[in-house]
Amino acid sequence: MNILEVKELMVFYENAIAINNVQMKCEKGMVTGVFGANSAGKSTLMYTISGIILDVRRKEAMRGGERITVLGSVLYEGKDITEVEPSERARMGIVLCPERRRIFQESSVLENLKIGGILATKAQARKTMEYVFALFPHLKSLRKREGGFLSGGEQQMLAIGRALMAQPKLLLLDEPLLGLSPLMEELLAKAIMTINQETGITTLISEQYARPILPIIHYGYVLENGGAVLEGTSQELIDNPDVKSAYFGL
Repeated sequence: MNILEVKELMVFYENAIAINNVQMKCEKGMVTGVFGANSAGKSTLMYTISGIILDVRRKEAMRGGERITVLGSVLYEGKDITEVEPSERARMGIVLCPERRRIFQESSVLENLKIGGILATKAQARKTMEYVFALFPHLKSLRKREGGFLSGGEQQMLAIGRALMAQPKLLLLDEPLLGLSPLMEELLAKAIMTINQETGITTLISEQYARPILPIIHYGYVLENGGAVLEGTSQELIDNPDVKSAYFGL
């Protein structure tokens, strides 16, 4: 069963095309990957699925900036949500963990997590916070530290934990490994796999650094210039000579 389906999606910034006729699906309970270089369209795709593109489009229109056009459709649990506001999508269970973390720098780890759980019940928030600290025990020892004083890897742990606090049914991770060390990349890749295995949360990851993520996905897509040029299971992508050349140097 597909929890998410993107049909003939096209996104334009003025006359420049950012997403070019993309069609993709996310099967319920699975981890799906979207890979591509900078400017391939990954973040625009995540913004469109989460609904943030609607806010960006509205703000650009108000200030007389670039015109943003969205064509095609985004279906969530069989319902067309292409024009549904991002706040409503969050209530429906679509939660974005954005690129470059974007945690609240002056708030503590604990405060960041509580802010993430604003839509959760008290019981859900308590249970999820316990899970986040079990998943990332290092965060528990830092729970009173302000976000701005965390390392990049610690901030990414916090960003993922904050997203989990929002009780996602579809978790969107936009470039979670950006700017991190190989050791931290491996740690977070394992954490993402653990989240999926232990909670069953459907996860969509967009990532430039495909090497650590490819082994943990069930299915994936490769974007180039806004279009999906390859797709397949994890093993099919790993075995593909073009993917080997681009991401593994083979």
